[in-house]
Amino acid sequence: MAIVECIPNISEGRRQDVLDACANAITETGVRLLDVKPDSSHNRTVYTFAGEPAEVRAAVLALFDAALPLIDLRRHTGEHPRMGAVDVVPFVPIEGVTMSDCVAMAKAVAAEVADRHQLPIYLYEEAASQPSRHNLEDVRRGEFEGLATKMAGTDWRPDFGPAQPHPSAGASVIGARMPLIAYNINLATHRLDVAKKIATAVRHSSGGLRFVKAMGIELGDRDIVQVSMNLTNYEKTPVFRVFELVKREAARYGVEVLESEIIGLIPQAALTASAAWYLQLDRFHDGQVLENKLRG
Repeated sequence: MAIVECIPNISEGRRQDVLDACANAITETGVRLLDVKPDSSHNRTVYTFAGEPAEVRAAVLALFDAALPLIDLRRHTGEHPRMGAVDVVPFVPIEGVTMSDCVAMAKAVAAEVADRHQLPIYLYEEAASQPSRHNLEDVRRGEFEGLATKMAGTDWRPDFGPAQPHPSAGASVIGARMPLIAYNINLATHRLDVAKKIATAVRHSSGGLRFVKAMGIELGDRDIVQVSMNLTNYEKTPVFRVFELVKREAARYGVEVLESEIIGLIPQAALTASAAWYLQLDRFHDGQVLENKLRG
């Protein structure tokens, strides 16, 4: 069996009718919808689904069909950076498919979405057409409001679709990547400067941990701040190491960690590694987990 996972992010996290319409469009194609994670502060929702490649491709097309008429970025506000109504669509190889297969899927879907909706599409990560488009944050820099100016330059012409933003849907980013963990740590303070300093300390691009992307944002509805992160290789930079570094950096400013959260799904191995580390288990292995033993 061939299984591909897809984790599209849409720029809507507050209107339940829109979220339901998108979820229904996905499930009607036959894929398994594994998780729906809306965030009202970010005004963004992450869908996670998986299935055979043809099902996943159909589900992504159905999501664009449903979301684009309902989301207008000219009226959208939220804490998370965004450039598209359907902002980013990654394909992840799970079983019986290769990264090359997912890259081919990304390119085929990007071409079809661009043609169907007259929507500019950029390819990123393993599907990127050039090195400057590998990192999502580079592609998305300037966000929706800066798209027209950005796209006017020859360096940022889209890979597919028109060379100007869609009036309400902006542009979308489609690609292929390995699994990542979307991990946020909320701080018991309203000081945005502290969250931003911690994000600078932990993210790789500014000298922090190798497989961490991070930014500091406000959660206005809760009067707290957050270090919002993507962990792109949990084996080489484990979750517990990220948590401990954020906690220690926060302590420098007299701030405590309030809580942390996983957005979407997380591999069991990442949680097992954290449990083993915090409990200081000696010679622990996955075969000692009851559920793993039963499945084996």
